[in-house]
Amino acid sequence: MTLDDATTYHLPAGKALGGPYVVDVTPEKARWGYSSLRVLELPPGGTHTFETGDSEWIVLPLSGGCTVTATDDFGHDTFTLTGRGSVFAAVTDFAYVPRDARAAVTSPGGGRFALTGARCTRRLPARYGPASSVPVELRGTGNSSRQVNNFGAAGVFECDRLIAVEVITPGGNWSSFPPHKHDEHRPGEESVLEEIYYFEFAGHDGIPGLGYQRVSPSGHGRGTDVLAEVRDGDVVLIPDGWHGPSMAVPGHHMYYLNVMAGPEEERAWLICDHPDHAWIRGTWPDQPVDPRLPLYTAPSQ
Repeated sequence: MTLDDATTYHLPAGKALGGPYVVDVTPEKARWGYSSLRVLELPPGGTHTFETGDSEWIVLPLSGGCTVTATDDFGHDTFTLTGRGSVFAAVTDFAYVPRDARAAVTSPGGGRFALTGARCTRRLPARYGPASSVPVELRGTGNSSRQVNNFGAAGVFECDRLIAVEVITPGGNWSSFPPHKHDEHRPGEESVLEEIYYFEFAGHDGIPGLGYQRVSPSGHGRGTDVLAEVRDGDVVLIPDGWHGPSMAVPGHHMYYLNVMAGPEEERAWLICDHPDHAWIRGTWPDQPVDPRLPLYTAPSQ
């Protein structure tokens, strides 16, 4: 994957290939400083090994389970991830692998695994994240209802710079709404974060799902401007700008994985709502949450 001078921020499935990965977004390819995403597909019994380099990583099963081993000069740690059938089936456990290590992902049954990464300076210990510890949040109401699996959110799981969450939007709903941004350094109000969206959709009777993603210029950074029809495996890069809505067509639930990191000293998700649409939050208390949510909850410990 490379970005031309005009910069394409919507990368349809197959356009972000790199080496063994079906998605390979690095800071160099995205022309930014911190955020990375790789999606790895392994056959039954398959193994993949990679160097973490100057980045911290969370290995997150999208489908299937795996074993993750992290090795460095201090020894090695091995974590068995139960995983899940699909992103629409369950909360998953995950593994954190620090910078300056070698990681091996092995899947006895095969599967698809997201590697969410961020360049960082601190080396934290390798750790296991149980599914039971993942807060499942219902955000918004009415047709703005969505489910957020906060597995790698700031204040939930310790990382140096990486922030990562999953969002499930029921068919016909809008999420990432009101449009918001995080492209200015305003202490206590807004943080600078590069963001990656990776999409999957629930099919219906063999018919694949789809949705739409909007990013509009905020007057800062590159002037990112995207209106894209998104499908399974698509990626949208957001270096700056108002992002949202993310729209799921009726009949097909939409999943996206958000990966964020940036230069801020404080690891925090601080956003600014678009002034034309911020009022919508005031309507939420008067509407019920979509009764289809949550699709699932975290398992008990």
